[in-house]
Amino acid sequence: MARSFAQMARSAELSSRVQVPKEPVDQPPLEIHTLGDAVLRTPARRISKVDEAVRELARDMLRSMYTAKGIGLAAPQVGVHKQLLVIDLDPDNPATPPMVLINPEIRSFGGSLDTYEEGCLSIPGVYLNVVRPTAVEVSFRDEMGRPQKLRTDGLLARCIQHEMDHLNGVLFVDRVTDEISLNEELKQQGFDRNAVHTIR
Repeated sequence: MARSFAQMARSAELSSRVQVPKEPVDQPPLEIHTLGDAVLRTPARRISKVDEAVRELARDMLRSMYTAKGIGLAAPQVGVHKQLLVIDLDPDNPATPPMVLINPEIRSFGGSLDTYEEGCLSIPGVYLNVVRPTAVEVSFRDEMGRPQKLRTDGLLARCIQHEMDHLNGVLFVDRVTDEISLNEELKQQGFDRNAVHTIR
């Protein structure tokens, strides 16, 4: 976990162009879609040109994410089918810059498998265990369009995998293996079990 934060700190210069105040806004610029909305199941397209419009989308995503008190958000969650993620594991610290990942690709998985509780801004109130690899190597473009590569583990690796699933129309509940807990949580929060696309 500590290593993940160190890697994030090194990205400070890269993310300075998209930083916004880490505070809720009265009217978040983007609506976060929830489980059952078809937009969440539509695969995202690669971004061919990284320009100011992409950076402004990242800023709007960050404003919406901070307002919803999240640590990660993918463009499909706000109805934009582009391969863009924003992540901030330290949302209470104004000095820690967010990460912006454009056209991310996982190059390799490392370490072992780990079970950890996940939640999602698109499925508010639902928290369930998901098994994922503990480490990843990911390549992406930063908000200036420059190619980057990152090896990370712990919470950052999990968050990247979770958000990248959104780019393929996959939600974390699709990966939950505990059917009883899944059904109970969804029912308690008023979500339709039929909206889950279970991955076997």
